[in-house]
Amino acid sequence: MIQDLPIAERTLGELLSDTLTYSLCIHIDKGTEVWVVAGMLVQYLESATDSVMVREGEKPIGTIGGKEIMENLLENPSSGLFYGTKVEDIMEPNPVIVTKDIRYKDLMEYWKERGRAYAIIANEWGFYSAISAKKILEIGMRCKTNLSIRDLPKKIPITFKKDDTLGAIINSMFKNKTRKILLENSNKYLNDRIILEAITEKMKYLKETDDFLNLPASIIGLEEARVIFDDLQINEVSAMMCDMEHPYVIYKDWIVTPWDICNILLSKEITKYTPNPY
Repeated sequence: MIQDLPIAERTLGELLSDTLTYSLCIHIDKGTEVWVVAGMLVQYLESATDSVMVREGEKPIGTIGGKEIMENLLENPSSGLFYGTKVEDIMEPNPVIVTKDIRYKDLMEYWKERGRAYAIIANEWGFYSAISAKKILEIGMRCKTNLSIRDLPKKIPITFKKDDTLGAIINSMFKNKTRKILLENSNKYLNDRIILEAITEKMKYLKETDDFLNLPASIIGLEEARVIFDDLQINEVSAMMCDMEHPYVIYKDWIVTPWDICNILLSKEITKYTPNPY
């Protein structure tokens, strides 16, 4: 019976029958300079989606997110990356396009292969909607399970010091395959969105900065992860993060992000599910 199927074996259409196409697909046209998409990513990263879809006419041709800009900053830490460089020059081609009939575990396979929790799906309005790790929190909050934060793998927090350079921090993000890096002995963090915000607003797209990679992290304002003191069940912590603009939770030695929820939902133990929790 379908109610006994693990979440991982069910389709997105079954799991999110009422809201599957409700998330915005932020898009940008081929030929646009990178400074435009950088400003968009500051606004939308983590809050609405993890990436921006690049289109040629009505056709999706690529994906661009903080990853692409951070990678290219290491090679070209100048305003030339933002002015004169087109989005198609640095985008990841061939975005993941799915349908409502894809199983959750197959979506996760695509995401792990790409190293990006982002896909698009055709919607009823003749365009596309986005599916990101934050969207999957809606599935997490509808689950009925005794699994809790303590059932998530513990991750050694990746940290930095205030006097570390931005170049060292960005390199650490790639080396450790994380978008968030904590200030040592604190709950304050930096990530690609925060760095992009400083670049676009404080540094005027690096027009006023000659040595970006050697600048100290202390010049950038940090944000705080939410520290909690209860071992919440998966549906509870999912609901909490779903309501956060930039979801990031710390419970004792556990760091919880939407990607952690995406992974635990692959558990064969999670079978009970309420299609609409409200």
